[in-house]
Amino acid sequence: MIVVVCPGQGSQTPGFLEPWIADPGSHALLETLSAAAGVDLVKHGTVSDADTIRDTSIAQPLIVAAGILTLDALAETDHLSKTSGIVGHSVGEFTAAAGAGVLDATDAVRLVGIRGRAMADAAAIVATGMSAVIGGDEADIIAKLDELGLFPANYNGGGQLVVAGELPALAKLAEEPPAGTRVIPLQVAGAFHTSYMLDAVETLREAAETVNTADPIKTLWTNKDGSIVTKGQEFRDLLVGQVSSPVRWDKCMESFAAAGVTGIIELAPAGALVGLAKRGLKGIPTVAVKTPEDLDAARELIDSVA
Repeated sequence: MIVVVCPGQGSQTPGFLEPWIADPGSHALLETLSAAAGVDLVKHGTVSDADTIRDTSIAQPLIVAAGILTLDALAETDHLSKTSGIVGHSVGEFTAAAGAGVLDATDAVRLVGIRGRAMADAAAIVATGMSAVIGGDEADIIAKLDELGLFPANYNGGGQLVVAGELPALAKLAEEPPAGTRVIPLQVAGAFHTSYMLDAVETLREAAETVNTADPIKTLWTNKDGSIVTKGQEFRDLLVGQVSSPVRWDKCMESFAAAGVTGIIELAPAGALVGLAKRGLKGIPTVAVKTPEDLDAARELIDSVA
């Protein structure tokens, strides 16, 4: 059972889409997605600097568009249809919705454009951010967060918890980390998946109600609790709610193990989720598709179990 995983914000790097748009078909698709998102994805995926693409309103559609380009490349050789399931991390759930047939690709990117702008607006109200806490005891970490007024945002499994809140509190956490932990500030401009994003939830809900959905054509898990979602409209509603709710990637990985997953392919811009899988799902083969050169390895993994 091969599962496709779709990364979230923070996985983007300057110029990462350049090798993808060397293919004329991918270039044309990215132009279409740019129009849907209301963002120049060709420019921002090739020449914009790190600070520019860190902007939430740019980063989110960039990441989802990269995943859609990867899905399209796998579909061209009939390999996407041979995968059994798909799941996204945070904004990557919109990529997963497109890959599972719940949303049309252009609708997915249009909603992500709206989501990114709404989250950027919400993030501008108070100076907030996110940090990864590596190692330690989860109960001790949560107690420290409560003390500082911070919130768990991503339960990533593999000994990693991403926390969010106001910048002075995050700085204090880095100065006085819980026992046995390392605190790493993330290149994310906001306290995503917390109550700081409630205004963005309402904006996205209004937009999401205008799009059509279909039931997923392959197994689709949700970040909410790692469960399988079988109704397209339900998944659309979950996409809205997750903006201000924690990502339970740990539960998703537990579900992979229970389902007997035999391989994991991470879409561009890949790396983070495969890294978590190597720690939390040891022994399961993985492929991180960072550039088109990695597509052959992904196809080989799919063919090995098809």
